[in-house]
Amino acid sequence: MKYLIVGLGNIGPEYKETRHNIGFKVLDALINASNTSFKTERLGDVAQIKHRGRTLICLKPSTYMNLSGKAVRYWMQQEKIPQDRVLIITDELSLPFGKIRLRGKGSDGGHNGLKNIQEILGNTQYSRVRFGIAAEYAKGGQIDYVLGEWTTEERETLNERIQLVTELIKSFSVQPLQRVMSEFNGK
Repeated sequence: MKYLIVGLGNIGPEYKETRHNIGFKVLDALINASNTSFKTERLGDVAQIKHRGRTLICLKPSTYMNLSGKAVRYWMQQEKIPQDRVLIITDELSLPFGKIRLRGKGSDGGHNGLKNIQEILGNTQYSRVRFGIAAEYAKGGQIDYVLGEWTTEERETLNERIQLVTELIKSFSVQPLQRVMSEFNGK
């Protein structure tokens, strides 16, 4: 059984350590712990890992955040993965730093990456993990904040929070969605 795990972010070294790239950072941690690596493929960097008999195809789209839907659809079709086995990892301003929320469907919440995925897939029936980055910026400073790097205080617990999301990903592949939500939401 195959699952598509998509971390949203922007390509390029200037974005590597930004809040907006938390999806990439989570997948990097998952793949690094699995002693494998990403390969540049069509529309993104792709890596595969096995977990309890499941194949997790991890994708970091190379389409930039606001055009992620094209890469998601391509890899769903390429690997014949149904929408109920797709998980998107993204940043979320409306959650406190490090808090995670898993949902099986829902709105894009103003997130342009999710908005594009919704447009391309034609619905909102895909699972997503929102990683809280807080909204600690002055009026008009949202873009600079989201594309800014983590603070020293955030970096102190960032790896621990990322590790929690990697455990959620593994659970997503072997447990019912409601159980995974109960176990991880709000942590």
